[in-house]
Amino acid sequence: MLPAFLSSLTVTAAAALATAACVIAARRTSPYRSTAPQRVPVLGGLEPGTHAWSRFHVRYYPMTLLFIAFEMEMMFMYPWAVVFVEEGVTALAEMGMFLGILSVGVVYAWREGAFRWQ
Repeated sequence: MLPAFLSSLTVTAAAALATAACVIAARRTSPYRSTAPQRVPVLGGLEPGTHAWSRFHVRYYPMTLLFIAFEMEMMFMYPWAVVFVEEGVTALAEMGMFLGILSVGVVYAWREGAFRWQ
C-alpha cells in the first residue's frame, strides 16, 4: 500500500514541479508585457458595459432548463445507439420511457408558456 502511495505522490509532485517550471519559463521569456487595459476580462481591452454579477431576467431560465433537458437527451442517445445494437428491444423500451419522461417535461413547459418569447 505504501509503495503505491509513494509512487503516486512522486508522480504528482513531478507534475506540479514541471507545470510550475513551464509557467515560470513562459513568463520570463515572453516578449510581451500586458498593460492595465489589456488585463480587463473583455475581448479587445474595452471596459465592460455591465458588472459580472448582474442579474438576468427570469424569462431566460425556462429556456435554459429546456436547453439542458434537450442536451441530456442527446447525451444519453449517443451511447444508447451502441447499446441498442447489443440489447435490442429492451434498450428500445428503455429509451422510449426516457423520451416519454422528457416529453412530459416539454409539454408542461409548453403549457406554461416557456416557448412564448415576450
